Amino acid sequence: MRHFAPTVDVVTDTQSAPGASQTPRTPRTRRLDLPELVPDVYRAMLRLHEAARRELDPVLVELVLIRASQINRCAFCVDMHVRDARRAGEREERIHLLTAWEEAGDLYTARERAALALTEAVTVLTDGFVPDAVYRRVAERFEEGELARLVALIATINTWNRLNVTARTPPAGE
Repeated sequence: MRHFAPTVDVVTDTQSAPGASQTPRTPRTRRLDLPELVPDVYRAMLRLHEAARRELDPVLVELVLIRASQINRCAFCVDMHVRDARRAGEREERIHLLTAWEEAGDLYTARERAALALTEAVTVLTDGFVPDAVYRRVAERFEEGELARLVALIATINTWNRLNVTARTPPAGE
């Protein structure tokens, strides 16, 4: 798992709330090299992430990781997990439509849609909790152990997103 890239200067849009006026592109420099500064934390995160994804379908894992990263606006993680999804055999159509998965009909399985709904609920927590309907939907499609790993995976990617966004880790393609 590669969650940090070398320090480089990049140019990106400043982040703003949806609908807010956009500011011009400004130079941004990577703030922190977390693997260098806190290698024990970095290694622990890698171990946690690998444990969480164990025994889950690799394509489902990548869909969840991409979706959470899209919501959190983590360009580094979106870029990395789109590449990983392609390597896992995911189709371009499904990758491109992931932001509109609810409108994509049967393009995603019922199991994937349940996992994506849980991903959004855990990532956003707008009401301060995961709604019972979302939890029931995913619990009907995943065994309890799988569901626990899925929740851990979603929590882990949200932590990676927050680390990379704060550190301003640029996408690998930059």
